[in-house]
Amino acid sequence: MIPRTYATDSQTKSSDLASTILATSSPPQIAAACAAIESFLRTHTPDQIRWFFSITFPTLICKIFGFDESPAQRPQSPNGWIDIVSASNDPELACSVFNLLSPDSVLMSSISAVDRLSLVKYAFPTERLPEWVRFMLQNQRDIRALGDLCPLFKGRVKEDSIKGSSFQVQLNVFEYYMFWFAYYPVCRGNSENCDAVRVRRSRRFRLENWASSISGFSSSRRKSEQKVECGLYIRLLYAYLCAFVPTYDLNAQQPYRSSLLHYSSGYDNSILERAEFFVNTLIHFWLVDNDFSPVPVNVCKSFGVTFPFRSVLGETPPTSGLGELVNVFVKYLKLSSVPLSEGSEQVEYIGSPRWRISGSADGAKSRNAMSTVPSVHSVGSWNSWIQRPLYRFILRTFLFCPVETSIKNVSQVFSLWINYIEPWMISLEDFAELDAHVGTFAKNTAKEMTHSPARVYSSSWQGFVLANYLYYSSLAMHFIGFAHKFLHTDAEVIVQMVLKVINILTSSGELIDVIKNVDAVFHSKPAGSSKAMLNSLYRFVPTICEQLKDWEDGLSESDADGSFLHENWNKDLRLFSDGEDGGQQLLQLFVLRAEAELQAISGDNLAHNLQCLDSLKAQVGCLFGGPIVKPMSVTPEARRYQSRDEVFKPRRVGNCMSTDVKYKGDWMKRPISNDEVAWLAKLLVTLSAWLNNSLGLNQGENSCVDPTWSYMEVSSDVRNVCGATETTKVMLCSLGTWLITSRRVALSFMRKHGLRVNLRMLASKKVVTVLLLISVFCVLKKAFANMVV
Repeated sequence: MIPRTYATDSQTKSSDLASTILATSSPPQIAAACAAIESFLRTHTPDQIRWFFSITFPTLICKIFGFDESPAQRPQSPNGWIDIVSASNDPELACSVFNLLSPDSVLMSSISAVDRLSLVKYAFPTERLPEWVRFMLQNQRDIRALGDLCPLFKGRVKEDSIKGSSFQVQLNVFEYYMFWFAYYPVCRGNSENCDAVRVRRSRRFRLENWASSISGFSSSRRKSEQKVECGLYIRLLYAYLCAFVPTYDLNAQQPYRSSLLHYSSGYDNSILERAEFFVNTLIHFWLVDNDFSPVPVNVCKSFGVTFPFRSVLGETPPTSGLGELVNVFVKYLKLSSVPLSEGSEQVEYIGSPRWRISGSADGAKSRNAMSTVPSVHSVGSWNSWIQRPLYRFILRTFLFCPVETSIKNVSQVFSLWINYIEPWMISLEDFAELDAHVGTFAKNTAKEMTHSPARVYSSSWQGFVLANYLYYSSLAMHFIGFAHKFLHTDAEVIVQMVLKVINILTSSGELIDVIKNVDAVFHSKPAGSSKAMLNSLYRFVPTICEQLKDWEDGLSESDADGSFLHENWNKDLRLFSDGEDGGQQLLQLFVLRAEAELQAISGDNLAHNLQCLDSLKAQVGCLFGGPIVKPMSVTPEARRYQSRDEVFKPRRVGNCMSTDVKYKGDWMKRPISNDEVAWLAKLLVTLSAWLNNSLGLNQGENSCVDPTWSYMEVSSDVRNVCGATETTKVMLCSLGTWLITSRRVALSFMRKHGLRVNLRMLASKKVVTVLLLISVFCVLKKAFANMVV
């Protein structure tokens, strides 16, 4: 038992240390506070440092990340230790803070010791949880299913002992710190988005000029400084990944690690539970967060849970500024993606992982449901953990990135996508710079991993491509639509991005064959084909169909600005389709637009840009089996008289001139044109849609059954109509019957010919101008009449 005087002394020192930390605002003060914390923890036992984690540790977290202790969502001005380290560019200060927070520091050792004794518990603020979790905590029924839907919160959601009826997330010290660590970039990104809304930028953004929005994350060079080291936050992220998350295959046969049974169950459970917790935390705070479909659809159905998040979250892009961090996170996890041998059974590799259902009553009835987070024991790779959330993270970025803002965040997400679909290019050399700063964590991890030295695609990677086929097909189509939408922002860079994607798809003949063969069997029925390869791929089609339906759940590109796909875009694969909304036609249209755009902006890089465009034409022809784009010649004299509208107008599409090209989607949902009043057009489109739905004009004549005519039998003893009242009643009834009949005939005619109510034409600026002039004339006429009187 601790003496009372010693315990009081520990409490007093913890309070004094918290005051010292709270007063830090300069690099010398931060370095001194780090030394004081380490000295205090070294001189006290786990029982004695309970007061440190009760009093000092919350203050330390606020100062490290720059948060205010108030429940406000936004952080303070950049005065956190991470921001100060980045601004000072002081290697010694960065080393002091890193050594305090590193996985082998005395602070982390003390955290582990306190958690083993379960001395301290924290309640994480509900307003700082991922958005979908925050909404679930508002419903009693959803709270009971939260632990089964998301293992990250299993056993951690408990009733508030103070408020009683409300629930909160209770965590130990390690979990509490990691939640704050994951939330920091989310809060910074949201804060920057709020600032960006208030500041309108008039200059054109170029990818090479985009500045990092989060100072603590950037590792770029500054003009006034020689070199900036890797950001402190990224260094900590990489250190935690190396220390807490094993990248080796837990089921693989390796020296000194032939079986998990060689270790005690407690040791294995602690390693796996900590790894699962950290990976889950980053996934849900970074990738899922504000996604309105956070877990697979069949999981929601199995537990009887419905998410009305679409109406709340809307078409919201992921938090900006996370691309660089997620890239490091995903690349590290991809180190465990070893290629399969050619003779291995690949169906197990792409099979959908199963849920780890708890022993609860609700879980017992759904043991066959799929899991958002599969067990490492059964998977042996982290790939199945991040497939769905990463796909939706990338897709939501491409679909919902606002046209008016900088696409710097999209450029980071684009690099993330490229790295994911080229796992054979990832190696430990990509982390050489971080290894130099982190120390022994990566070295220890490197000893446990073996990788093929060949950084090219081979048949051994076929299982990975099949497991992630939508990344190579459907996501490529969505990116083409994004490229069309953002081509005017920087044609040079957008062309290079599209060229990079096509180069990857055509980098290997074997890879092209796999992608094309899967697309062929996807659009055909199983039959006795002469090619054994095609017959063997039919068994993967159900899994791909399930992924396509689940991974793109609720996403509607028909309402996204600049869409090139129809409303049923998520029900099929269209990369190799030769239709109007197929990949071949859209790439051809993109090449034509890009050529006109590049020639219009001209400049010193015109020759290089046209060379890149020629390379794109060649690779597109290689992808689709032949040249599909003919060169377009535009003389300098013609370019001189081109307007901006002509730059975006394709000169030729196939064998049709540009005047024959029509909008193929819903005509009322076409992009707002320059001759329309935007807000009035949106209002009239909404009103027209309501009228069409109410009148049943959205359905064809065959699908709608005309109402049966009603007749009224008149008895023979009815007397003749006489009197003014009776005559008026008969005339009104006749008029009503005629109006109803006319309405039915008009609706039947409109259904038969596919006509619908379209009030959008009233949003034309010419119509609005005429109506405005008429209104002004009437007002002036009435005013003059009153003056004369």
